[in-house]
Amino acid sequence: MWWIYALLSAVFAALTAIFAKVGIKGVDTDLATGIRTVIILLLAWAIVFYRGSNHTIGSLTKLNWTFLVLSGCATGLSWIFYFKALQLGKVSQVAPVDKLSVAIAIVLSVVFLGEPLTFKSAAGAILIIAGTLVLIF
Repeated sequence: MWWIYALLSAVFAALTAIFAKVGIKGVDTDLATGIRTVIILLLAWAIVFYRGSNHTIGSLTKLNWTFLVLSGCATGLSWIFYFKALQLGKVSQVAPVDKLSVAIAIVLSVVFLGEPLTFKSAAGAILIIAGTLVLIF
């Protein structure tokens, strides 16, 4: 079931690039990121309340809060740089470079989370890096 959500994530990430490229024409990218963030905030909280997840907020630990805040900061910075890159470059080049995050995440998961580096995940990361280099140059 996880792969269905991952595939939907990929589809919406692709749509994000296309919609953003059109939406940021002649717009300050920081302003565009701010507008996008408000929409995401409203959508995310609507889902939280719709599903009743808001009742579990009190069970979050300091560790949960710390890493959720760090994740939010990383996401925000990623969006800011992504929108700037989209404004300056082609979607067909920016999006693949952005997807280098997959290969970087594999490396970081091995280093920081102790996840095993299998032949399959290493080969996948190498192919992602190689594919990105082909699209850049």
